[in-house]
Amino acid sequence: MKINSKNFRTIWPHSTGKYVEIIDQTLLPHRLEVKRINSLKAMVAAIKTMQVRGAPLIGAAAAYGMALATLEDAGDESLTKATADLLASRPTAVNLRWAIERMLVHLQPFTVSARVAAAWAEAAAICDEDVVINKAIGEHGLKLIQDVVAQKNRPLNILTHCNAGWLATVDWGTALAPVYAAHDAGLAVHVWVDETRPRNQGASLTAWELGQYGVPHTVVTDNAGGHLMQHGKVDLVIMGADRVTSTGDVCNKIGSYLKALAAFDNKVPCYVAVPSPTIDWTITNGLREIPIEERSADEVAFITGRLPDGKLATVNILPQGSAVANPAFDVTPARLVTGIITERGVCASRQLGVLFPEKTGGKR
Repeated sequence: MKINSKNFRTIWPHSTGKYVEIIDQTLLPHRLEVKRINSLKAMVAAIKTMQVRGAPLIGAAAAYGMALATLEDAGDESLTKATADLLASRPTAVNLRWAIERMLVHLQPFTVSARVAAAWAEAAAICDEDVVINKAIGEHGLKLIQDVVAQKNRPLNILTHCNAGWLATVDWGTALAPVYAAHDAGLAVHVWVDETRPRNQGASLTAWELGQYGVPHTVVTDNAGGHLMQHGKVDLVIMGADRVTSTGDVCNKIGSYLKALAAFDNKVPCYVAVPSPTIDWTITNGLREIPIEERSADEVAFITGRLPDGKLATVNILPQGSAVANPAFDVTPARLVTGIITERGVCASRQLGVLFPEKTGGKR
């Protein structure tokens, strides 16, 4: 995608092969800053603090984390420790585990001396594949949007939650990939952007990247979605996911479940866009089996913004002594999801096996 007309990815290796560069997403939308990540420890910190975030990007970052680990020590013991450190950084997004396991399988046959080059090459391959997958999601989602536009015969209003655009992936995005494809195809689309408390990924990231791309959008409070649907102002809900079960339960940023409930009640189609590495084929019940990350109370208690003089300031918005709970994700049951958009096409939420028969033994 582009920032000020310049092509960018969210993560890329430096030509020296000694470090990786990322866009520090904790500073957006107020400041664009590229950060150097030169060690496994630094990558773990970047994932934990959400300088990189979004399930596909977390997977790509983890792959480069393993590559960085080989620079320090490419032996089996070192890789085992690197695996443990990375897995502990963000427990909910399944792409992280998928990428690490893929790196380990790939590196195992190589001698220790050959693992450095092999690791960097495989991490780059994971990133390139992510771009191809997400572009395909956009193409399949475009057909879906075209069908809805044909029925409405007017500009389309799409509601999304959190950030599932190119900032959450290596490029293109998941939920926003169809939006960008529709915009490029000349379709009139407008996006309702949930602010997504407590970290405001919608207001800070989604609104910023839609603005960079020239897509019309409006930021709304998290609680406004149901109201908009009741008054016919939402034609389609498209969200991303951090993990999807084999049976179509969807784990996404906290508040997604409430959007799906409102959409179901108002007969608004609710789609989830996911690349195949986000599907966890080992579990069937999202409520019971997906670990929900509990994040710091500070994310709820403090908020950062820009002062009139341009400086950034962080302030506490809670009464002193108030307890805080901060679950980062919730689970939307498959029955509330109209369909799932993947790189292989669109299917009903409970029928992922139709698109991925090799994962289910032919069972739907």
